[in-house]
Amino acid sequence: MIGRPVMVPYWSLGFQLCRYGYENDTEIANLYDAMVAAQIPYDVQYSDIDYMERHLDFTLRPKFSGFPALINRMKAHGMRVILILNPAISGNETQPYPAFTRGMDDDIFIKYPNDGGIVWGKVWPDFPNVVTDPSLDRKRQVEDMNEPSSFVNGAVPSGCTDTTLNRPPYMPYLVARDSGLSSKTLCMESEQILPDGSRVRHYDVHSLYGWSQTRPTYEAVQEVTGQRGIVITRSTFPSSGRWAGHWLGDNTAVWDQLGKSIIGMMEFSLFGISYTGADICGFFQDAEYEMCARWMQLGAFYPFSRNHNNIGTRRQDPVSWDAAFVNISKSVLETRYTLLPYLYTLMHKAHTEGATVVRPLLHEFVSDRVTWDIDSQFLLGPALLVSPVLKPNARNVSAYFPGARWYDYYTGVDINARGQWKDLAAPLDHINLHVRGGYILPWQEPALNTNLSRQNFMGFKVALDDARTAEGWLFWDDGQSIDSYGKGHYYLARFSVSQNTMQSHVIFNNYIRASNPLKLGYIEIWGMGNVSISSVTISVSNVDITVPVSYNPTTQVCD
Repeated sequence: MIGRPVMVPYWSLGFQLCRYGYENDTEIANLYDAMVAAQIPYDVQYSDIDYMERHLDFTLRPKFSGFPALINRMKAHGMRVILILNPAISGNETQPYPAFTRGMDDDIFIKYPNDGGIVWGKVWPDFPNVVTDPSLDRKRQVEDMNEPSSFVNGAVPSGCTDTTLNRPPYMPYLVARDSGLSSKTLCMESEQILPDGSRVRHYDVHSLYGWSQTRPTYEAVQEVTGQRGIVITRSTFPSSGRWAGHWLGDNTAVWDQLGKSIIGMMEFSLFGISYTGADICGFFQDAEYEMCARWMQLGAFYPFSRNHNNIGTRRQDPVSWDAAFVNISKSVLETRYTLLPYLYTLMHKAHTEGATVVRPLLHEFVSDRVTWDIDSQFLLGPALLVSPVLKPNARNVSAYFPGARWYDYYTGVDINARGQWKDLAAPLDHINLHVRGGYILPWQEPALNTNLSRQNFMGFKVALDDARTAEGWLFWDDGQSIDSYGKGHYYLARFSVSQNTMQSHVIFNNYIRASNPLKLGYIEIWGMGNVSISSVTISVSNVDITVPVSYNPTTQVCD
């Protein structure tokens, strides 16, 4: 009914940086150079509306005249740049403004009923004789203000005409409940015109406003670039996930927002939107060191992983703090990049099967009633358990482990916890990750960005269950072509382990070949038990190759 989640490009799973308040292109260039010098992985750099002349869409400020050259330099090194647009067009310019004149020519703007004039809202470019609360002009994030969002209630000049629509008997909780449904948006009697020419009241389609922008934007991005792109929308509706991801809105740099972001991601997974995440370290207010460090660790496991904050607040990107913060960020992002083949495969399964990427423990262990109330931990797919620190001054975290075999991600050691809570050490530079027995995780050597990491050796982390079996999947394509799955330009394989043998079952392959190899460099097997391992043989094209192996009987890890 709502369709399956969009298949995002591989690079969009990399770490992303944004800030509303960059002064000029030199500031962005210095940030990029500092991230590279610190060897912190990231793939996407944004510019918020600062690059625009007077915040007018499709314009460039003189202070950003060097931005095109910077974009080309970053692209040459495998980076991506995203420009944020404000979905509102100024209509009070004294000089020709093509975006407005073309809109007038095509009669696309929202109007009052009975052939009335345009319903004017208000965002950044000033409109004559308009007085707004000055605290609003710099406290609303522009990116996809597509509810639609406005700095005034109803319209300019003020005064909606239909009281029944704007102030119904029941009022949901809004920013200002006493202002009616038009609070910070348009008058409900405003009319929108559908492609077939029919007129509909904004009251009836308000929740579809952002949704109606999503698909055309996604398709336009693909048409212009010839590749998969991403659309991140704040306003969603059932089926939005077919074309877009969702960021969880303008949050605040306070501790309780970490836990709320987990709940938000799990909810939107159920809504069919897999590519989700919150603004890491918070959008409003100054971030605090420890909170931001813990949020970087948590956010490294958001499907949409972006650090973003508001103008007027302190910088909170990884290189804005100190050397210790750099090391914390680098370490956890290298872990994320290591696991991107697993995450990308999860996104493929969401796209083709409707499976969830972020999921609560209860989805995998529904018969365990303890899991029903857990929202401070989450799973990525069926196999990776994330147990973050969500409170200040904590150096331990209490984590629940349902009835399965669980291994420490970093050591491969069985933690011997089943169906019980366990107190885990969590120093400031550590986030607890555990792998569920019975699963195989594909991984890859990390690098500064995905363009580089995709060229590195692959590996498998094999976590055996009690029967000494495991299975996993790998989906692989070029990471950017449109509908590579539908066109049959991909590789898909299931991997299984039983009776001391690991096998590859290729489901489909029209991508990996001798001229375009996927290089396997590592296999780790966890939970081998007290066995003696003298050799490991790999069979390739009916040729047996004996490879070096090491086995630690104490940790029961073979690699």
